Amino acid sequence: MRLTFLGEGMAMGWVPAGADYEISVDGGRVVARTAQGKALKSLPKALKDHEAVTGLRQLVEWLRRHEATCRAEAERWMIRSLPVPTAVIAQVWADESWRALLRDVVIVPVDDAGGWDVASAGLLRDADGSGLGVVDLDGESARITAASVAIPHPVLLPDLEDLREFAGDLGVEQGMLQLFREVWHRPADDAGRRSELARYTGARYKELRHAQSRAVSAGYRVQGGTAVCRVWEAGDTIVASVWIGEGDPSEETEVGELSFADVAGESVAAAAVPPVAWSEGLRMAALLHSGGVERDDE
Repeated sequence: MRLTFLGEGMAMGWVPAGADYEISVDGGRVVARTAQGKALKSLPKALKDHEAVTGLRQLVEWLRRHEATCRAEAERWMIRSLPVPTAVIAQVWADESWRALLRDVVIVPVDDAGGWDVASAGLLRDADGSGLGVVDLDGESARITAASVAIPHPVLLPDLEDLREFAGDLGVEQGMLQLFREVWHRPADDAGRRSELARYTGARYKELRHAQSRAVSAGYRVQGGTAVCRVWEAGDTIVASVWIGEGDPSEETEVGELSFADVAGESVAAAAVPPVAWSEGLRMAALLHSGGVERDDE
């Protein structure tokens, strides 16, 4: 049988489940119809433990795990902004989970010295052994044949607003959050940086467990009372941390200030935090703040 998996959307042919029913997958769940083709609102009791239903449910779960793995790897490429061999993209393009994530991401050719050819950037539309097909920033079809490309974090893209407008004009809907990912640019002055670090301080959660759950569900680690975001950038690991509290998970807690450190735990001055780490750290702080209640708001 042929199965297509695109995010939450799955479509496949109908599979016999005994003499009376056929089953399929729709929107990530197993559905059934009669052998005569009448759609059923729910699975009949007779199919509850049928081996065909069990098999499809296991397949759906595997595909969800597979998509999560693909997404995590693709986002790692973007956040690190490291060169990705075009041959690797061509190989994974045949996988529909990968293709749904990578289609329409902005890619930039990388030369042998590691430099980015931003002028040749484009929206990824196709990939095979001959290179990567893109729509360039003039709206023309082009082909990238460089050995490697970068999938830039949006904070590193010049003229980001113009790129967003361009993508909107084309009706682009990225499977991976890149162009429309929230970004924060590090202020040039000390006062501005201090203000940003404290900007999302003070949100209250009625229960610590709610803050912990919000952090974990967004992909952040929670350790020692802090939510942590690690970013590998420019050859170093920068750790962004936000205090969310520790102790009884049912007790009220308050979100603290954002801070940055190196992998050894030594504090990194705000002026020395690289752009992606700064943006991702503020993004985490904003997410934790938005899930709570303002300190002075009753």
